[in-house]
Amino acid sequence: MSELLKEIKVISFDMEGTLIDHAYSKSIWENDIPTLYAKKNNINIIEAKRRVFLEYDSIGDSRPEWYDVGYWFNRFDLNSDWHELAKRRANTVKVYPEIDGVLQHLSKFRPLIICSNTIRDFLDVQVKEVGNYFTRVFSAPSDFDMVKKDTQFYEIILDILDLDPCQLVHVGDHYKYDYLSARQLGIRAFYMDRSCESAGQYVICNLDEFVSILENP
Repeated sequence: MSELLKEIKVISFDMEGTLIDHAYSKSIWENDIPTLYAKKNNINIIEAKRRVFLEYDSIGDSRPEWYDVGYWFNRFDLNSDWHELAKRRANTVKVYPEIDGVLQHLSKFRPLIICSNTIRDFLDVQVKEVGNYFTRVFSAPSDFDMVKKDTQFYEIILDILDLDPCQLVHVGDHYKYDYLSARQLGIRAFYMDRSCESAGQYVICNLDEFVSILENP
């Protein structure tokens, strides 16, 4: 066991872009919601997407309501059950190839958790598809009405888990929210770039690389 793994008490993962791809969310945000909007307003799907995406942009991903499907259903006055929609789209969840083996392996050594900007209804579906490896699942917008854009979110997680920053390692695909904010607090964060276009000591292309770093003596 490496010195790094000896010091770490909990391993944290982002969900989308880290453990699964973005197909699930895209199917809802970019297809289902515009389709419902088009039907309600009797317009074509192209115009519906233009209007809906403009509304998304008017909020922006630094605010928690941007991630809240219920907020958008109310804002667009859509007459549909978005909770059922979230469940029906479970078949679009695509888990990255190495994930099952990596999580099986790491869960033998340390507790695994999720720290995500995804709302809880989505996370419940996604975690079920990924597998029952996690001791805790945290949704920044659903649990704390915030976005993990600064250290406050991670401070809350550390407090809940009674950890020092250096005892938590976090992996995620958002350079600011997952990497810079966590690093600023002293968390051992890694930036997941599945395009492999970035480089650096704490940049990984997949979780096999992450395991190699953790276990390198």
